[in-house]
Amino acid sequence: MPFPEIDPVIFQIPGFSLGDLQIGPFPIRWYALAYVAGILLGWRYVVTIVRNPRLWERRGPPATDIQIDDLVLWITLGIIVGGRLGHVFFYTPDIIFTDPMEIVRVWNGGMSFHGGVLGVTVAMIAFSLRAKVDLYRLADLVAAAQPIGQFFGRIANFINGELWGRPTELPWGMIFPNDPEGVPRHPSQLYAAALEGVLVFLIVRWATHGPHKLLNRRGVVAGIFLVSYGLVRIAVETVREPDAYMPEMPLGLTMGMILSMPMLLVGAWLIWRGLKEPVPAEPAASPAPSAAS
Repeated sequence: MPFPEIDPVIFQIPGFSLGDLQIGPFPIRWYALAYVAGILLGWRYVVTIVRNPRLWERRGPPATDIQIDDLVLWITLGIIVGGRLGHVFFYTPDIIFTDPMEIVRVWNGGMSFHGGVLGVTVAMIAFSLRAKVDLYRLADLVAAAQPIGQFFGRIANFINGELWGRPTELPWGMIFPNDPEGVPRHPSQLYAAALEGVLVFLIVRWATHGPHKLLNRRGVVAGIFLVSYGLVRIAVETVREPDAYMPEMPLGLTMGMILSMPMLLVGAWLIWRGLKEPVPAEPAASPAPSAAS
């Protein structure tokens, strides 16, 4: 099946000159738009959760609308810094010594989901301390929205013709234009969009909006997200072509599999501790609106 070539650049903002200095042009890429869409839609989705009193029968929401608005900036920085540093340390550590300036050239591509998770975790810890909100419950809200961004990110990977799958003889195997071997491959980016994005969203949506009202149990929704994402990521990695620059891993593992295993352990622990912890017998009042924190 031929790859439906889509220009990764949506449009370009023309450049201009300042004397001998040429500035621009500035390409606007689908990949950047995916990040923007994921963050904005995830933000508004979390706000709707916070405003839904039916989801908070035993505990009021952990943060106000205004605090969620503030949180978005912290999360955005965590995604960008963590995702970039994760890619460098997990996948391309050699550039630290060979071309350290490449670390800050995020426009050249190279973001790690697992690095983004670590970056967002640090951002949530810092925000929870500054705003004096419950870290576990804050993580539940962020986990509810994450699959939205993951879906758009994987679609952008497909548009870029990157992170393709292993060779396949299935009828939907695609020949990607940048593939030096030129053989049909699994469109693993679309598998990931469906599993890491849509399926995980539905699982977490059941946790937040289902009959068990799991938002009333601290950290359980975040744990369900980590376990479900870890499992589907490991499954997708079985058909995804490992990056050519990565060394061969033992037992047929990939870096994505290895990095997902701690997610399963942490997620299982969060579920265990959250279900073990007693839920307040009486509903808690919602936090009062506050100024920007």
